[in-house]
Amino acid sequence: MFQHTFIGLDVHAVSVVGCALNPVTGELVRMAMDSDPVVVLDWIRRFEPPVKAVYESGPTGYVLARHLREAGIDCVVAASSKLLRAPGDKVKTDRRDARLLAEMLALGQVTEVRVPTREQEDLRDLSRLRATAARDLAHARQHVNATLLRHGIRYQEKTKWTKAHGEWLHRQRFDSPVLQFTYDTDVEQAELLAARLKRIDQRVAQAAKDCEYAQVINALMCLRGIEVTSGFGLAVEIGDWTRFTGATIGSYVGLVPSEQSSGQSRHQGPITKAGSKYARKLLIEAAWQHRRPYARPGLRLLRQLELVGPDTRIRALEGNHRLHHKWDVFDARKKRSVTANTAIARELAGWCWSLAAPLQRKDHEGQGHMTAA
Repeated sequence: MFQHTFIGLDVHAVSVVGCALNPVTGELVRMAMDSDPVVVLDWIRRFEPPVKAVYESGPTGYVLARHLREAGIDCVVAASSKLLRAPGDKVKTDRRDARLLAEMLALGQVTEVRVPTREQEDLRDLSRLRATAARDLAHARQHVNATLLRHGIRYQEKTKWTKAHGEWLHRQRFDSPVLQFTYDTDVEQAELLAARLKRIDQRVAQAAKDCEYAQVINALMCLRGIEVTSGFGLAVEIGDWTRFTGATIGSYVGLVPSEQSSGQSRHQGPITKAGSKYARKLLIEAAWQHRRPYARPGLRLLRQLELVGPDTRIRALEGNHRLHHKWDVFDARKKRSVTANTAIARELAGWCWSLAAPLQRKDHEGQGHMTAA
């Protein structure tokens, strides 16, 4: 349907600058206003419908987009990394940004970001909380290890951060009272963060059972290296897997090579690292597990395979064998481990898609039949 007016919004925490473009007359109407969604909606309603609005993705999130959509305004969120700017354009203001958004929207040059529901965004926040907690714990433990190493103290066993290792840490004593206080505080911090991560993992496991992605999470957990926290993270970060194909999912998570080609020359560089950094991290970590020897599913996988349908079970078993075989091929070719693992992670993303997308497609079809009925 033809849009009578295209509206670009440059959204900040406390203010919004709007630019309305009429593609027929070329008329531009600008307005600076408060960031309150109600105020923005009142301004947009001054224009003759139909209208379409856009603003750039950023820290302000999706509150404005949801408010406008609920009021019947077609509003999209533009991927900030895909906005086109002239190389010679050295002037950047809120008014110019709003106009650029309106013009790109009118030309159909906006790459849209999927706007999650409030419930989906809550689940994603929980997943990212878990990632932050795990990173904080790793840093705290590294700080304890570094303190001991600087003073020539080494733990003789291979496995650390077990109960025995914890008791050993508490037995360490230093001559300096200042150093002893610092060390004890670091150990205490690591223990508190470990307890915090455990509580978050319990909440993630509970949410994974009850959320709308429960089927997808169960399917993803049938692949080696993916347990409940990583399955939950992948499910909520990707959201709607049906948007992609087995070939495009790797590009979405930034696991495909960058490229600089011109004329007859073609050069591929490091991976693009586009999309969700957390989803890419989960895939890379899971890919390492497929290097380990594999003949048949272990006890955890056997229990997990019982929770999914026959089609998913067969596909997951094929994926596990295929990914381990690829590792064997790379090792035989003496491929650099990090490079090989990135390639495995890219293929793992495709296998995850092949498990998740059919389940979500069935759900969409089922909802469509219910709506039609």
